[in-house]
Amino acid sequence: MAAPTLPSGLLLAYYGDDFTGSTDVLEAFTAAGVPTVLFLQTPDAAALARFPQARCVGLAGTSRGRDPAWMQVHLRPALQALAGLGAPLLQYKVCSTFDSSPGTGSIGCAIDIGVPLMPGRWSPMVVGAPRLGRYQAFGNLFAVADGQGWRLDRHPTMSRHPVTPMAEADLRRHLGAQTGRPRALVDFTQLQAGHGAQALAQCLQDSSTPPVVLIDVLDEQTLAEAGRLVWEQRGAGVFTASSSGLQYALAAWWRAQGLLPAAAPLPAARPAGRIAAVSGSCSPATARQIDQAEADGFALLRIDLARALGTGAQAELVRVLDAACAALDRGTSPLLYTARGPDDPAVQAFDATAASAGLSRAQAAQRTGELLATLVRALLERVPALRRIAVAGGDSSGEVAAALGITALTVAAGLAPGAPLCRAWSAVPARDGLEIVLKGGQMGGADFFARVRDGALHPAAG
Repeated sequence: MAAPTLPSGLLLAYYGDDFTGSTDVLEAFTAAGVPTVLFLQTPDAAALARFPQARCVGLAGTSRGRDPAWMQVHLRPALQALAGLGAPLLQYKVCSTFDSSPGTGSIGCAIDIGVPLMPGRWSPMVVGAPRLGRYQAFGNLFAVADGQGWRLDRHPTMSRHPVTPMAEADLRRHLGAQTGRPRALVDFTQLQAGHGAQALAQCLQDSSTPPVVLIDVLDEQTLAEAGRLVWEQRGAGVFTASSSGLQYALAAWWRAQGLLPAAAPLPAARPAGRIAAVSGSCSPATARQIDQAEADGFALLRIDLARALGTGAQAELVRVLDAACAALDRGTSPLLYTARGPDDPAVQAFDATAASAGLSRAQAAQRTGELLATLVRALLERVPALRRIAVAGGDSSGEVAAALGITALTVAAGLAPGAPLCRAWSAVPARDGLEIVLKGGQMGGADFFARVRDGALHPAAG
């Protein structure tokens, strides 16, 4: 009897709601042995032809910070293009902390756009990802911070997120404020008993329109069972709004069925000697990483937002750029940052700073990302030997990657769960082959920046 195999062609196409989340999926599938490429613009036939072995194609987006009107104009054609690739699974990749609200990054709006693009009778949702410290039980989402698990509406970061604070951990209720589509649940007790398919059948029987069906994930068993349910019940094709938990779940099930080889670690990152890092993140995790980077020998350079967003923008850019170049000349890695955690005075005064510059909060946030992108591009132009950069913050990552003329990303090596070292593909020779790490606010340990710089030589990377 022939060994079981996965069907030929693309297995999954996805749109990432921000750049850091997009590389999270890229890492998860690549590490599982599913060749994946992430594009920064909707790929045409020529772009796809450069990656003939790809079984998964992603498109990095910025919808997490956008309103529903933007999503109708920009997300709809992107999902339509991805649906046209013919993969049986079309994913809108969401953050594993479910960052969203009715007015900003509405996952419900994305679901309402995406479900009609696929013929499936249901829309699975897998958010839990144990490898990232994310767990879902009876529809409620939990996340680990500093070694302690929190219900998301009590999480020290997500409960006070500056844009999309989480006030409800039950994702059915949270999602209900964003879409009128029916919502159902296959819980972990049903999965553990092997009754996932029967539970799903009941969900479909109770709904006259394709429902969103949340699937609990608590551990490796329920992770694989979630993957089994999605894959075996995909029918002619389904749309799913899920975190990278979906990739981990599918890989777990495929591996259990002998459809993928045993898991193997990603290649170890080699040391870079010196890097440049920028941070637009205000999460407590990134603040600790900045603190540790200072102890690890980085040259910390704070960007004065009041000057950068006001009439002193050019002078501030020149000041920071000169200081960063001087650090690199000394053989030191610069880390340019806008804030050190949610209690940083720059964060507390951000609305006032924006108003003083005649900007809305959203405009000021975008301008900040553009400033970081300008700085990175100028650094690479002034120091051509610089070949590795790190960017912290989802919005910042998008601005930086777009400004560098990068066409696509593939995984080069592992560094921290959800934040791999990527290889940039570009038509610009100076950018092609650039190594880049895009890190979400919650990702990585305290020594993250040193790991990016030192690779496998860093003690914690062993």
